[in-house]
Amino acid sequence: MADLVAPFRGERYADAAQLSRLIAPPYDVIDPAERARYAALDRDNIVHVMLPEAPAGRPEGDRYRVAAERLADWRRSRVLRRDPEPMLYVLAQDFTLPTGERRTRRGVFAAVAAEGYEPRRVRPHEHTHAGPKADRLALMRATATNIESIFLLAPDPERTLANAVAAVAQGTPDATAELNGVGIRLWIVRDVSRFPFPESPLYIADGHHRYETASAYALENPAGDRVLALIVSAQDPGLVVLPTHRVIFGAGRELERMLSRWREWFDVQEVPPEASRDPTSHLAAIGRDRTACLVADRSRTIAMLLRPGVLLDRFPSLAQSNAVRDLDVARIESLVVKEILGAGTTTPIVRYVADAKEALGMVQHGGAAAAVLMNPTKVEQVFAVADAGDVMPPKSTYFIPKVPSGLVLRPLS
Repeated sequence: MADLVAPFRGERYADAAQLSRLIAPPYDVIDPAERARYAALDRDNIVHVMLPEAPAGRPEGDRYRVAAERLADWRRSRVLRRDPEPMLYVLAQDFTLPTGERRTRRGVFAAVAAEGYEPRRVRPHEHTHAGPKADRLALMRATATNIESIFLLAPDPERTLANAVAAVAQGTPDATAELNGVGIRLWIVRDVSRFPFPESPLYIADGHHRYETASAYALENPAGDRVLALIVSAQDPGLVVLPTHRVIFGAGRELERMLSRWREWFDVQEVPPEASRDPTSHLAAIGRDRTACLVADRSRTIAMLLRPGVLLDRFPSLAQSNAVRDLDVARIESLVVKEILGAGTTTPIVRYVADAKEALGMVQHGGAAAAVLMNPTKVEQVFAVADAGDVMPPKSTYFIPKVPSGLVLRPLS
């Protein structure tokens, strides 16, 4: 994949000792309060360029010019320094799962061809929206820089990439940092000639809007024909996909009202009290061989297991490819979540929560009407949906941890 994946001359903060004060999560998970917090950490924090703000009295569109001016100032004052030759950058992130288990995910930053989806070498699994792409394109035009990375998965069946990344990560890192409890280690790979990339398509885990933006920019500017990407092997032992549980607010959505309809499709079981201490393990056990979910309101928690032989293709919301119809999240969204949303007369509000205990706590103590807990989507299912040219329901996957922004930038010239 030499023409698809390549090393690049990265641009990094010169003061590596202050890196924890200078980096931030991706732009799309930062709300205004969080943006203000990161901006206050340091005047050179990456959010000042990644999420720029126009000064008082200036038009909103001027914020992109502000980002370009600040980036140019960082370069003049040597806040940022560009590496002298094309390199690769191995990243390790040490993090804790909601269960308390510790994991380390490893990947490599590289420059990937921004060629859109038609060649099928980079494959999506989500719909995108025009607003975020217009925003990111305006920023790219102003700065001519990949400010942050997309996140790609490589199937890597022979573990070629996973082994190469792990070997680099045995050495002393060139930089370390911490972001929201996640430990970060970065290695500079100067001898890129022996670094292998598997001969397979790459799949977008996170960053669909940014990839499509980069591909659009490449049509305008041939110098911008690549995009900064963190590539993680699907065989990496630290690769984790969490479910996003649904928490629903709104009156009139007690489970008792929906049980008779659900029993047409599901075997319904009461959840034993001891399972509340570890709901994810209980759900994983009962959902090992078929689609299952836990549904809770203030009075009870039930387990629902999809009955064999239910003709899913007769439901309009499941009239997609077999790859989508096979997803637990698609089935539960159609047969469970939508039933709850439509049950009451008030307008529902849905929140998406990765921690099962937090979701149940929002029902018991936070005023939510119901919570729907589900098992995570498997990585191979993400690949199957993308291979089918289909898309998943919103919030089907939650890859943790997020790829930090500001570790390495990629100027487009």
